[in-house]
Amino acid sequence: MELQRLRNIGISAHIDSGKTTLSERILYYTGRIHKMEEVKGDGAGATMDHMELERERGITITSAATSVEWEGHQINLIDTPGHVDFTVEVERSLRVLDGAILVLCAVGGVQSQSLTVDRQMKRYHVPRLAFINKMDRTGAEALRVCQEIRDKLGDEAILMQYPIGSGESFRGVIDLVTQQALFFDGENGERVRCAAIPTELQAEAQAARTQMLEALAMYSDELMELLLSEEPVPEALVHSITRSVVQQQDVTAVFLGSAYRNKGVQPLLDAVVRYLPSPPERSISARRVDDPQQTVPLAADPQAPFVGMAFKIVDDPYGQLTFLRLYQGRVQKGEMYYNQRTGKRDRFSRILRMHADKRAEIDGAAAGDIVAVMGIDCASGDTYAASPGFCSLESMFVPEPVIQVSVTPANRADADRLSKALARFRKEDPTFRVQSDQETNEILIAGMGELHLEIYVERIRREYRVEVEVGPPKVSYRESPTQSVEFNYRHRKQTGGSGQYAHIIGRLEVLGDEREADFVFEEQVVGGRIPKQYIPSIERGFRDCLAKGPLAEFPVVGVKAVIEDGSYHEVDSSDKAFQICAQGCFRETFPRTKPVLLEPVMRLDVVCPQQFQGTIVGDLTSRRGMILSTEMREGNTDIVAEVPLAETFGYATDLRSMTQGQGTFTMELSRYRRVPASLQEAIVAEKKEAQLVGSR
Repeated sequence: MELQRLRNIGISAHIDSGKTTLSERILYYTGRIHKMEEVKGDGAGATMDHMELERERGITITSAATSVEWEGHQINLIDTPGHVDFTVEVERSLRVLDGAILVLCAVGGVQSQSLTVDRQMKRYHVPRLAFINKMDRTGAEALRVCQEIRDKLGDEAILMQYPIGSGESFRGVIDLVTQQALFFDGENGERVRCAAIPTELQAEAQAARTQMLEALAMYSDELMELLLSEEPVPEALVHSITRSVVQQQDVTAVFLGSAYRNKGVQPLLDAVVRYLPSPPERSISARRVDDPQQTVPLAADPQAPFVGMAFKIVDDPYGQLTFLRLYQGRVQKGEMYYNQRTGKRDRFSRILRMHADKRAEIDGAAAGDIVAVMGIDCASGDTYAASPGFCSLESMFVPEPVIQVSVTPANRADADRLSKALARFRKEDPTFRVQSDQETNEILIAGMGELHLEIYVERIRREYRVEVEVGPPKVSYRESPTQSVEFNYRHRKQTGGSGQYAHIIGRLEVLGDEREADFVFEEQVVGGRIPKQYIPSIERGFRDCLAKGPLAEFPVVGVKAVIEDGSYHEVDSSDKAFQICAQGCFRETFPRTKPVLLEPVMRLDVVCPQQFQGTIVGDLTSRRGMILSTEMREGNTDIVAEVPLAETFGYATDLRSMTQGQGTFTMELSRYRRVPASLQEAIVAEKKEAQLVGSR
């Protein structure tokens, strides 16, 4: 396989935009499967939703990889979840992909999770195409969705196709480049028929083509000259300009269709191989292990030394399955490669090509490929290379969990199986955290939302046959200072022989609301008043105190510690003395910063029939919510609000009862906000009471 003919792409979108249905159609039209299944229905369920829970609920929980061929090109395809609770699956997939398809609903347009996915694509500089799906639904408006891409995502969206009808009358699309109408014939739309543009749409199609060419001309002098001199524009020129601007992420090329009705999928596949980059067209660099400031450029060259990234880990009955993206060189079955984080050598005993949950063994793989390796012990985000200490790829962004529940096995004999399950899930999913509360002896699990934890509890019951009792959800509050305070703290301990002596002077400052980091340490000591070798110990001492604050033992955020002066003793000062000094200083000084509690505030996007708008707005306000916007659309109201997480538990049930089962909502973390003083007192009192009960 020539590397220029390889594409690594992912499909991402808001919930229920039709990602998995689109993946199923792609598998069918590329000949990977011979019968299409639906996400929701009586059949076997979609190929890419291979977990039993996914098929039952009709949602995607884990990203699934497969490989298909189209027009002589190999496409490695990853289908990702839409729920914000499983956002890490999207995050780690986009981290290793060269291109993406952003699926948008023709009725819903750009929704809350579309904004999150857009942010993730931009974070990893992934070029993408947009596919406006569900053009067969009543209220479908391709032009409005294009405008929303411009307004809400801040992207230049260029419509490459024009719809022939919409809603029930949607029949096909007009290709604005070739100026032909495309219809999808046959029982499953497998035959693409080119025809002349219908007479009644010729004027609209011409106007849309002119708009497309004018938008592209902003990036090409050659095209601008042709338009100004009113000369015909060659198709090849339009394709080459579109390819260039899509890969530079200046433009999002927009395509139309209805995956469920088998319309518009083949032209989208043509666009994937035509416009999205191959591995050699993406510039990737890693950092040197011994000097992180220095970068190492990587080339998608099979002859160069091997470098790859383990981006996803799955424990299955036969051992650990590690998904690996190869950036440079090649891997061979049975060879040894170095984990750059641990320095250990691992043998790649089996290399597999994945198709959802099915696998085919292969002898090796080369740069640009995505494969799975059996039996190596590593963590998600580790870099592998042919030699030790070669380079390290930047790891993925992992959001902090926002919700916590306690789990206890109903039967004490099941404790071992429960700990095995939790250890496995924690290894697989970086956003799933497990900790043990020393005071109450409870096992606490934390995640991205109620659904996230609900799925894991259900998997513990099914896969490990452990009945667990789930405690009420707990909110992950944070403690943050509100004023700067100076300190002058001395630690002195003499117990015969060499003692301990450390002395630090400085201040604790407030980092402010728009903080990028939870804790910042700054050293401004001059004249060697504190030797340089003790400074890291002071920082370590401060960091040790951040896990539990003095208010109610919640994590401390938004603090800056500045060390300005101090003193030391030639004999009695040590790393340990300065570490203990910093810990004592923080415990004494932080309460004087008048700390307050911060609570996670969720962005809630509710869609419901118009007649229930008043009830829902009133309910959200009673939950301390703040309404950001309301928008009428085709008899429905889209309400966007910010609501504290503590007030959202059980909201799914409440919303159904308020809207006669017709309301839906999505939720994601927006920011942390100060808790009102009256509530803070209640939260602190409740926490102290729980600690008292636990200590008994």
